[in-house]
Amino acid sequence: MTAHPDDPQGDNEAGTHAAALGGGSDAPAASEDSLPPLREVIRQHGLSARKSLSQNFILDLNLTRRIARAAGPLTGNTVVEIGPGPGGLTRGLLMEGAARVIAIERDVRCQAALRDIAEAYPGRLELHLADALDADWLSLLGKHQGDVVIVANLPYAIATSLLVGWIETEPWPPWYARMALMFQKEVADRIVALPGSKAYGRLAVLAQWRTQPEIVLRLKPEAFTPPPKVSSAVVLFTPRPAPEPDVSVKTLARITAAAFGQRRKMLRQSLKALTPMPELLLAKCHIEPTLRAEDLSVRQFAELAAAYDGSGR
Repeated sequence: MTAHPDDPQGDNEAGTHAAALGGGSDAPAASEDSLPPLREVIRQHGLSARKSLSQNFILDLNLTRRIARAAGPLTGNTVVEIGPGPGGLTRGLLMEGAARVIAIERDVRCQAALRDIAEAYPGRLELHLADALDADWLSLLGKHQGDVVIVANLPYAIATSLLVGWIETEPWPPWYARMALMFQKEVADRIVALPGSKAYGRLAVLAQWRTQPEIVLRLKPEAFTPPPKVSSAVVLFTPRPAPEPDVSVKTLARITAAAFGQRRKMLRQSLKALTPMPELLLAKCHIEPTLRAEDLSVRQFAELAAAYDGSGR
Protein backbone atom coordinates (compact mmCIF):
# COMPACT_ATOMS: atom_id res chain seq x y z
CA MET A 1 0.00 0.00 0.00
CA THR A 2 1.13 3.57 -0.57
CA ALA A 3 0.39 6.44 1.76
CA HIS A 4 -1.60 9.48 0.68
CA PRO A 5 -1.03 12.61 2.78
CA ASP A 6 -4.34 14.01 1.48
CA ASP A 7 -5.98 11.76 4.09
CA PRO A 8 -4.17 12.65 7.33
CA GLN A 9 -5.52 11.82 10.75
CA GLY A 10 -4.57 14.17 13.55
CA ASP A 11 -2.62 12.62 16.42
CA ASN A 12 -1.68 14.62 19.49
CA GLU A 13 -0.18 11.68 21.37
CA ALA A 14 2.79 12.47 23.61
CA GLY A 15 2.07 16.17 23.43
CA THR A 16 3.03 16.55 19.78
CA HIS A 17 1.11 17.95 16.84
CA ALA A 18 2.29 15.34 14.37
CA ALA A 19 -0.05 13.99 11.71
CA ALA A 20 -0.53 10.24 11.32
CA LEU A 21 -0.41 9.21 7.69
CA GLY A 22 -1.28 5.96 6.00
CA GLY A 23 -3.70 4.08 3.79
CA GLY A 24 -4.73 4.82 0.24
CA SER A 25 -4.87 3.39 -3.27
CA ASP A 26 -2.34 1.22 -5.05
CA ALA A 27 -2.91 3.07 -8.32
CA PRO A 28 0.39 4.59 -9.54
CA ALA A 29 0.45 8.37 -9.46
CA ALA A 30 2.14 10.50 -12.09
CA SER A 31 5.60 11.60 -10.99
CA GLU A 32 6.27 15.29 -10.52
CA ASP A 33 9.80 14.96 -11.86
CA SER A 34 10.94 13.38 -15.11
CA LEU A 35 11.46 9.96 -13.55
CA PRO A 36 9.09 6.96 -13.54
CA PRO A 37 6.74 6.25 -10.61
CA LEU A 38 8.52 4.43 -7.81
CA ARG A 39 6.54 1.22 -8.30
CA GLU A 40 7.82 1.11 -11.86
CA VAL A 41 11.38 1.80 -10.70
CA ILE A 42 11.17 -1.12 -8.27
CA ARG A 43 9.78 -3.39 -10.98
CA GLN A 44 12.42 -2.39 -13.53
CA HIS A 45 15.34 -2.95 -11.16
CA GLY A 46 13.97 -5.91 -9.18
CA LEU A 47 14.21 -4.06 -5.89
CA SER A 48 12.05 -6.16 -3.61
CA ALA A 49 12.57 -5.08 -0.01
CA ARG A 50 14.88 -7.31 1.99
CA LYS A 51 14.11 -8.00 5.63
CA SER A 52 17.80 -8.67 6.31
CA LEU A 53 18.52 -5.02 5.43
CA SER A 54 15.52 -3.65 7.38
CA GLN A 55 14.09 -2.31 4.12
CA ASN A 56 10.60 -0.79 4.03
CA PHE A 57 10.10 1.55 1.08
CA ILE A 58 7.86 4.62 0.87
CA LEU A 59 6.48 4.83 -2.67
CA ASP A 60 4.32 7.95 -2.48
CA LEU A 61 6.33 10.98 -3.62
CA ASN A 62 3.82 13.32 -1.98
CA LEU A 63 4.66 11.69 1.33
CA THR A 64 8.43 11.66 0.78
CA ARG A 65 8.24 15.37 -0.02
CA ARG A 66 6.31 15.93 3.19
CA ILE A 67 9.04 14.14 5.13
CA ALA A 68 11.61 16.36 3.40
CA ARG A 69 9.67 19.48 4.40
CA ALA A 70 9.53 18.25 7.99
CA ALA A 71 13.30 18.74 8.09
CA GLY A 72 12.86 22.48 7.57
CA PRO A 73 14.01 24.60 4.61
CA LEU A 74 16.50 22.68 2.47
CA THR A 75 17.36 25.24 -0.18
CA GLY A 76 21.13 25.62 -0.29
CA ASN A 77 21.73 22.77 2.16
CA THR A 78 23.70 19.58 1.79
CA VAL A 79 21.58 16.62 2.92
CA VAL A 80 22.91 13.31 4.18
CA GLU A 81 20.51 10.42 3.55
CA ILE A 82 20.96 6.90 4.92
CA GLY A 83 19.50 3.91 3.08
CA PRO A 84 17.82 5.63 0.11
CA GLY A 85 16.77 2.32 -1.46
CA PRO A 86 14.97 3.02 -4.76
CA GLY A 87 15.22 6.76 -4.09
CA GLY A 88 11.74 7.84 -3.00
CA LEU A 89 12.95 10.14 -0.23
CA THR A 90 15.98 11.12 -2.32
CA ARG A 91 13.67 12.49 -5.00
CA GLY A 92 11.57 14.23 -2.35
CA LEU A 93 14.65 15.95 -0.95
CA LEU A 94 15.79 17.12 -4.39
CA MET A 95 12.29 18.31 -5.29
CA GLU A 96 12.22 20.34 -2.08
CA GLY A 97 15.39 22.17 -3.03
CA ALA A 98 18.33 20.35 -1.44
CA ALA A 99 21.47 21.67 -3.11
CA ARG A 100 23.18 18.29 -2.79
CA VAL A 101 22.23 14.90 -1.40
CA ILE A 102 24.93 12.57 -0.14
CA ALA A 103 23.30 9.13 -0.11
CA ILE A 104 24.83 6.21 1.80
CA GLU A 105 23.45 2.89 0.56
CA ARG A 106 24.62 -0.59 1.47
CA ASP A 107 22.46 -2.47 -1.07
CA VAL A 108 24.28 -2.59 -4.41
CA ARG A 109 21.00 -3.51 -6.14
CA CYS A 110 19.85 0.10 -5.69
CA GLN A 111 22.80 1.57 -7.55
CA ALA A 112 21.18 1.70 -11.01
CA ALA A 113 17.97 3.35 -9.74
CA LEU A 114 19.93 5.97 -7.82
CA ARG A 115 22.17 6.68 -10.81
CA ASP A 116 19.02 7.42 -12.83
CA ILE A 117 18.13 10.05 -10.22
CA ALA A 118 21.65 11.47 -10.39
CA GLU A 119 21.28 11.89 -14.15
CA ALA A 120 17.92 13.63 -13.72
CA TYR A 121 19.45 16.03 -11.16
CA PRO A 122 22.96 16.71 -12.55
CA GLY A 123 25.57 17.46 -9.90
CA ARG A 124 23.13 17.19 -6.99
CA LEU A 125 23.29 13.52 -5.94
CA GLU A 126 26.42 11.83 -4.63
CA LEU A 127 26.13 8.09 -3.99
CA HIS A 128 28.36 6.09 -1.67
CA LEU A 129 27.95 2.32 -1.57
CA ALA A 130 28.91 1.71 2.04
CA ASP A 131 27.68 0.82 5.51
CA ALA A 132 26.60 3.99 7.33
CA LEU A 133 27.90 2.59 10.63
CA ASP A 134 31.42 2.71 9.19
CA ALA A 135 31.16 6.14 7.55
CA ASP A 136 33.77 8.85 8.12
CA TRP A 137 31.35 11.77 8.00
CA LEU A 138 33.88 14.60 8.07
CA SER A 139 35.79 13.10 5.14
CA LEU A 140 32.58 12.58 3.15
CA LEU A 141 31.38 16.13 3.74
CA GLY A 142 34.59 18.07 3.29
CA LYS A 143 33.91 21.81 3.20
CA HIS A 144 30.14 21.34 3.54
CA GLN A 145 30.20 20.86 7.32
CA GLY A 146 27.79 23.12 9.20
CA ASP A 147 25.13 23.52 6.52
CA VAL A 148 24.33 19.80 6.60
CA VAL A 149 20.90 18.32 7.34
CA ILE A 150 20.54 14.59 7.99
CA VAL A 151 17.23 13.24 6.66
CA ALA A 152 16.61 9.51 6.58
CA ASN A 153 14.12 6.70 6.70
CA LEU A 154 16.58 4.80 8.85
CA PRO A 155 16.95 1.04 8.64
CA TYR A 156 15.40 0.17 11.99
CA ALA A 157 18.06 -2.40 12.86
CA ILE A 158 20.75 0.30 13.07
CA ALA A 159 18.66 3.41 13.81
CA THR A 160 19.53 3.74 17.50
CA SER A 161 23.24 3.08 16.92
CA LEU A 162 23.39 5.78 14.26
CA LEU A 163 21.51 8.27 16.43
CA VAL A 164 23.73 7.75 19.46
CA GLY A 165 26.82 8.13 17.27
CA TRP A 166 25.56 11.45 15.90
CA ILE A 167 24.60 12.71 19.36
CA GLU A 168 27.98 11.75 20.83
CA THR A 169 29.96 13.33 17.99
CA GLU A 170 32.82 15.62 18.92
CA PRO A 171 33.50 18.50 18.79
CA TRP A 172 30.18 20.12 19.61
CA PRO A 173 28.27 21.94 18.05
CA PRO A 174 28.22 19.12 15.52
CA TRP A 175 28.87 19.01 11.79
CA TYR A 176 25.13 18.94 11.07
CA ALA A 177 22.59 21.75 11.52
CA ARG A 178 19.64 19.46 12.28
CA MET A 179 18.35 15.92 11.75
CA ALA A 180 14.96 14.57 10.66
CA LEU A 181 15.01 10.83 11.26
CA MET A 182 12.38 8.12 11.02
CA PHE A 183 12.15 5.51 13.78
CA GLN A 184 9.74 2.90 14.98
CA LYS A 185 7.09 4.72 16.98
CA GLU A 186 8.26 3.08 20.21
CA VAL A 187 11.80 4.41 19.73
CA ALA A 188 10.55 7.89 18.80
CA ASP A 189 8.44 7.97 21.97
CA ARG A 190 11.50 6.99 24.02
CA ILE A 191 13.51 9.84 22.52
CA VAL A 192 11.00 12.55 23.54
CA ALA A 193 9.88 10.91 26.82
CA LEU A 194 9.73 12.97 30.01
CA PRO A 195 11.00 12.01 33.48
CA GLY A 196 8.60 9.80 35.40
CA SER A 197 7.31 8.01 32.32
CA LYS A 198 7.95 4.36 31.43
CA ALA A 199 9.52 5.39 28.11
CA TYR A 200 12.04 7.73 29.76
CA GLY A 201 15.53 6.32 29.69
CA ARG A 202 19.12 6.67 28.53
CA LEU A 203 18.17 7.60 24.96
CA ALA A 204 15.92 10.44 26.14
CA VAL A 205 18.62 11.87 28.40
CA LEU A 206 21.36 11.84 25.75
CA ALA A 207 19.09 13.20 23.02
CA GLN A 208 17.49 15.91 25.12
CA TRP A 209 20.73 17.10 26.72
CA ARG A 210 22.41 17.82 23.40
CA THR A 211 19.41 18.47 21.14
CA GLN A 212 15.77 19.52 21.18
CA PRO A 213 13.90 16.50 19.76
CA GLU A 214 10.30 16.78 18.56
CA ILE A 215 8.03 14.28 16.82
CA VAL A 216 6.88 16.06 13.65
CA LEU A 217 5.22 13.29 11.65
CA ARG A 218 3.65 9.90 12.36
CA LEU A 219 3.20 7.18 9.76
CA LYS A 220 1.01 4.09 9.85
CA PRO A 221 2.39 0.74 8.68
CA GLU A 222 0.51 0.95 5.37
CA ALA A 223 2.61 3.97 4.39
CA PHE A 224 5.41 1.49 3.59
CA THR A 225 6.02 -1.35 1.17
CA PRO A 226 6.04 -3.92 2.63
CA PRO A 227 4.10 -2.69 5.69
CA PRO A 228 6.07 -3.20 8.92
CA LYS A 229 4.32 -4.55 12.00
CA VAL A 230 4.62 -1.22 13.83
CA SER A 231 3.85 2.45 13.25
CA SER A 232 6.68 4.92 12.63
CA ALA A 233 7.47 8.53 13.43
CA VAL A 234 9.81 11.25 12.19
CA VAL A 235 11.76 13.06 14.90
CA LEU A 236 13.32 16.47 14.25
CA PHE A 237 16.51 17.10 16.26
CA THR A 238 17.81 20.64 16.67
CA PRO A 239 21.27 20.71 18.29
CA ARG A 240 21.71 22.86 21.39
CA PRO A 241 24.72 25.14 20.77
CA ALA A 242 25.95 24.80 24.36
CA PRO A 243 24.32 22.00 26.39
CA GLU A 244 24.21 22.78 30.11
CA PRO A 245 25.92 21.91 32.26
CA ASP A 246 28.97 21.37 30.04
CA VAL A 247 30.10 17.81 30.73
CA SER A 248 31.67 14.91 28.86
CA VAL A 249 29.06 13.14 26.75
CA LYS A 250 30.95 9.88 27.29
CA THR A 251 30.63 10.30 31.06
CA LEU A 252 26.95 11.11 30.72
CA ALA A 253 26.53 7.95 28.68
CA ARG A 254 28.24 5.90 31.42
CA ILE A 255 26.09 7.45 34.17
CA THR A 256 22.84 6.81 32.31
CA ALA A 257 23.87 3.29 31.32
CA ALA A 258 24.48 2.42 34.99
CA ALA A 259 21.35 4.13 36.29
CA PHE A 260 18.92 2.77 33.71
CA GLY A 261 20.64 -0.60 33.50
CA GLN A 262 18.93 -1.35 36.81
CA ARG A 263 16.10 1.14 36.54
CA ARG A 264 13.91 -0.47 39.20
CA LYS A 265 16.65 -0.13 41.81
CA MET A 266 17.37 2.99 43.83
CA LEU A 267 20.28 5.10 42.62
CA ARG A 268 22.34 4.27 45.69
CA GLN A 269 22.35 0.71 44.38
CA SER A 270 22.38 1.08 40.59
CA LEU A 271 25.30 3.54 40.59
CA LYS A 272 27.55 1.07 42.42
CA ALA A 273 28.54 -0.09 38.95
CA LEU A 274 30.48 3.19 38.71
CA THR A 275 31.55 4.05 42.22
CA PRO A 276 31.71 2.14 45.52
CA MET A 277 30.15 5.11 47.36
CA PRO A 278 27.27 6.41 45.22
CA GLU A 279 25.77 8.23 48.21
CA LEU A 280 28.68 10.67 48.20
CA LEU A 281 28.25 11.37 44.49
CA LEU A 282 24.50 11.87 44.88
CA ALA A 283 24.99 14.15 47.90
CA LYS A 284 27.20 16.47 45.84
CA CYS A 285 24.25 16.99 43.49
CA HIS A 286 21.64 17.18 46.27
CA ILE A 287 19.90 14.07 44.90
CA GLU A 288 18.13 11.69 47.26
CA PRO A 289 19.79 8.27 47.10
CA THR A 290 16.39 6.55 47.32
CA LEU A 291 15.28 7.97 43.96
CA ARG A 292 15.29 5.84 40.81
CA ALA A 293 16.73 6.73 37.42
CA GLU A 294 13.36 7.65 35.92
CA ASP A 295 12.89 10.30 38.64
CA LEU A 296 15.84 12.46 37.57
CA SER A 297 15.69 15.27 35.04
CA VAL A 298 18.10 15.53 32.13
CA ARG A 299 19.92 18.35 33.91
CA GLN A 300 20.32 16.27 37.08
CA PHE A 301 21.95 13.49 35.08
CA ALA A 302 24.35 16.03 33.56
CA GLU A 303 25.14 17.36 37.02
CA LEU A 304 25.87 13.81 38.18
CA ALA A 305 28.23 13.38 35.23
CA ALA A 306 30.02 16.62 36.14
CA ALA A 307 30.37 15.54 39.77
CA TYR A 308 31.61 12.10 38.73
CA ASP A 309 34.32 13.61 36.49
CA GLY A 310 35.38 15.94 39.30
CA SER A 311 35.43 13.28 42.00
CA GLY A 312 38.57 11.47 40.94
CA ARG A 313 36.46 8.29 41.34
